[in-house]
This record gives sequence, structure tokens and C-alpha cells, in this order.
Amino acid sequence: MDRVEPDERTRAYLTPKRIVSFTDLPKERVENAEALLENRPFQVSLHDGIPCTLQNRGGTASVLLDFGQEIHGGIALSVQRVTGNDSAVLRIRFGESVMETMSEIGREGNATNDHAPRDCLQTVQELSMVTAGETGFRFVKIDLISSDVSVSFHAIKAVLIYRDLKYLGSFSSSDPELNRIWEVGAYTVHLNMQQYIWDGIKRDRLVWIGDLHPEIRTIQVVFGDQELIQKSLDIVVSETPEGEWMNGIPSYSMWWIIIQHDYFMHSGNREYLEKQLPYMRQLIRMLSMHIGEDGRDTTPDMRFLDWPTSGDEEGVTLALQSLHVMALTSARTIFHLFGDEATVMQCDEDLAKMRRFPIRCTRSKQANAIAVLAGLLDPKSVIREENKKKDAAGISAFTGYYVLIAKAMAGAYEEAMNLIRSYWGGMIKLGATTFWEGFDLAWMKDGAPIDRIPAEYEIDVHGAYGGYCYKGYRKSLCHGWASGPTAWLSRYVLGIEILAPGCEKIRITPHLGDLSWAKGTFPTPYGIIEVQHRKQADGTVSTMVKKPEGVTIVEGGSDGEK
Repeated sequence: MDRVEPDERTRAYLTPKRIVSFTDLPKERVENAEALLENRPFQVSLHDGIPCTLQNRGGTASVLLDFGQEIHGGIALSVQRVTGNDSAVLRIRFGESVMETMSEIGREGNATNDHAPRDCLQTVQELSMVTAGETGFRFVKIDLISSDVSVSFHAIKAVLIYRDLKYLGSFSSSDPELNRIWEVGAYTVHLNMQQYIWDGIKRDRLVWIGDLHPEIRTIQVVFGDQELIQKSLDIVVSETPEGEWMNGIPSYSMWWIIIQHDYFMHSGNREYLEKQLPYMRQLIRMLSMHIGEDGRDTTPDMRFLDWPTSGDEEGVTLALQSLHVMALTSARTIFHLFGDEATVMQCDEDLAKMRRFPIRCTRSKQANAIAVLAGLLDPKSVIREENKKKDAAGISAFTGYYVLIAKAMAGAYEEAMNLIRSYWGGMIKLGATTFWEGFDLAWMKDGAPIDRIPAEYEIDVHGAYGGYCYKGYRKSLCHGWASGPTAWLSRYVLGIEILAPGCEKIRITPHLGDLSWAKGTFPTPYGIIEVQHRKQADGTVSTMVKKPEGVTIVEGGSDGEK
């Protein structure tokens, strides 16, 4: 073998947690479905217990399984017997919701096989052990397609494919809902850490560089520095020749520069950053060519922040102006560190020109938030304006993270925590075990949880809702870009702010809001920081910190990290 790409992932077999439904009719019967819930070994055997049997006599026997939480992988079938023929054909439908497993392929609102097939046929024979599929799912519906046969299963398992990583970061507080949201965000990103950092495990199994920004921030607070971060950043560089935009989107090249800065601040990996400088220089030259005489960002199509803002030209203009400024600011810091004063001067000239362009708040919350992060709008003024609107209207699972940061920069910590509870907590109330590609609080009205068949008066939120590229069941219910609250809670509630590259200097400024206590851990290149905060009777917060050698802790002070 000339070239082998190693697979650093692990596989594990999971037993179903629940039988959602099965057929029990004269022509299509499932016998002993509960046997599938027994924690049997996957190994097929001649000496078996009572199997689960699907039997067709002119119908289509089926069983629908729930594995209890979203996973990435496939299904493993341990077949003891096939009677009535030498083999049998099964239809296997994976679903992130119960209703997705019951949908067809190809019509408006129905599921797709895009990126990872979730509806497939599998032939099985007696005493066979076969695996099928690799996608994101929680539920599986198995239909026996062959006529006048029966198939007896010793076991049906999910094959979980994942990176076996230790959760170094943690968060807990007096609010179980916030604790659960932190955990769900961490788990969402963990599932998307496959050969590279993907955006989604069912659909969008791609490395979208802009979407990586909240994912990498979550990875850093949960798992610390991971080589997978570098690998994912590098593959996008290798696929994007000089003179082109990453993923075909100018703002994503801006995000790449911002990510390089943020990654260096946590990891302190100067050697890796230095290797990025030649590519970054040509990006700065490209960006410089797309600044108008009036200071306006003029990068070409596709001009994109997120999908909900995509039809709002004013919001997109503000967002790209702001991201361009953020990229230049990050690049200036990096090139100054390496003594490249010529590029620093170019960044300074471009920043001065861009800051002359007049801007104002738009109807897009996330565009306004990005402008706050860029230092182009005053955070308190923006939050006062936003409070006149419905708080979660129009935000996205991706850039809602930056709305949270803008609220924190305005000192509205409790407002941000309430937004986390309502928006991300809303997904959990609908049965989510990972956060979704898109969500709207309006979906909760008469919405049925994704783990059951809707009642007559309820709406199937997975199949009925969604827009842009994520309509209906095509919508991913495990999307890494939605993990922002995990990073936000560690940064602003635990109050852990990186002041020097490599976490050599950390400021701790907790903001408990309506919490009575919060505690957690934070991974650094030197080891784990442990913090505990408790609100006293007079409203002040007492803090206990345990730090590794090599990290300097500064308590309190200004709270200005972007």
C-alpha cells in the first residue's frame, strides 16, 4: 500500500433503548421485539436465546428503534435465521427524528440521501453479521421487504463511530437547564469531530471554515488543543488556491484569519501559526483589493453571514464590513508578533479606511452583534435597540452565539442566559440531544417532540419547518455551528478570559446573573484550571481557583474579550 490514511476514530456497539413501534398484523408480524433491548453481544451464535423475528406473509413487517440519543455511525445486524428463502432484503431508514424514519426520499419536505445515505436496502442471510450506513441518527426503522420470508435477529446494534476523547472542560451551576445546554453543545461538537471537524453528521459532512469558528471555541473549552483543529484548517487551505475564497465565500476567508488568531491565543502554538503567514499575507492583499474608496467592503458574491440574514442586503453589508475589520485586526496582531511591519502597516491603512465608512444598526440582530464584536457599534446602544424587538426573532443557531457575546459586552449577562434557556433550551424541550442546524421559537407552538409520532393536533417540527438549504427532513439535527452556548457559558459565567497566548495569563471575572453558584474546569496547555463561584448574601461573588503551574491568574478587571 503506497498511501494509507489512518482512521483515528473508535467504534462501539450500542443497544437500543426503546421500541418505538412494531407491526402486529396477520400478514406482517414482529415477534419478541423486546429481545432487541437485551444487552446481548453482537456475535451471532448457534446457541441463542429467543430472537426477534420479522415475518412477512404478504405484508411488510417493520420495527422502529430508539437508541436514546443522537449518534454518528451505522447499524449492525446479527441475523440468526432466514426462513422461506436463502436471503432476505431489508429496507433501513435512519432518522434524527421518529418521523424522518417514516418519510420517503425526494419529494418536497421529505428526506434526502444527500452527503450520507439514510435510506438504503440491505441483503441478509442466515448466520450473517452485516453493517449498513454511516450517518447521523437516533432512530432506525427496519422493514422486511422480501415476501413470504421471516428473519430472526439475535441482535440489532448501532455502530457508534467517534473520537474517544476525555472531556477536560466542565460546567455546572444552580440551574440544571443551563448545565444540560452546556453538555448538549459539547456533545454536538464531539460527534462532528470525525476525520475532520464537520458541520453536520447527517448532511454537511464538510469542512465549512466560517462554521468552524464556534465549533473550535467549543472544542477548546471542552477538549483543549486538538490536532484535528489544525488538520481541518489546513485542508481548507490546501483546497483553496491563492486568489480564491475559502469554500467560495469571501467572509469564510475572513473567518479563517480570525480563527488563526483565536486558536493561537488558546494553544500558544507559534510554530503552527508561522506556517500560515504566507497564505495569510496573500489573503490580506486580496481583502485590500476589495475596499472601496469610501471604506466599504466590496468583496464579491457569495456575500454571506448566515441563512436568516441572506435576504437582508443591509444586514449582510454591515456583517461583512465588520468581519473584514475583525480579520484585519486579527491579522495585524499576528503580523506584529512576527515583526512583519509592512503587513502591519497595510492592515492599519485598510482599517483606517474601513472605519470611515458610516454604519448603523440594521434589523439583523446577528449583523449588529458582529459589528459590536468589531468595535464598530456600541454594545449598550445595540442591546437597548434589540430589547425593543422579540428577543429570539430572526437569530440563527450559528450566529446566535455572537448575539450572546454582544449582550455580554453590554453587561446584559442575565439577558443572554435567558436567551440561551429559551432558544437552545427550546430545542431540548422538543427532544433534542444535539443542537440543530436551524431553529425558530415559533416552532414550539403545537410542536411535537422529535422522539414520538405527533398527535392529531400537533405539528411534526422536523418535517414541517426549515428554510433555505435545510427544509424539512433535510434539516440537520446535529450541527456543530450551533454549539456556541457551551463556549459562552465557560467564558462569561465561569468568567475565564485568555489574556496572553497559550493561556499563560488568564483573567477570571464571573457573571452569575440569577445563578447562586457555578463551577467548572477549563483546559489549558499547562493543565486544568478549576474555578468555583458562589453568590454571597450581599450579592458579591466569592471565587476559588486552582490553577496549573505556568498560568498566571488575574481576578476581576475589565471584561472586554470578543
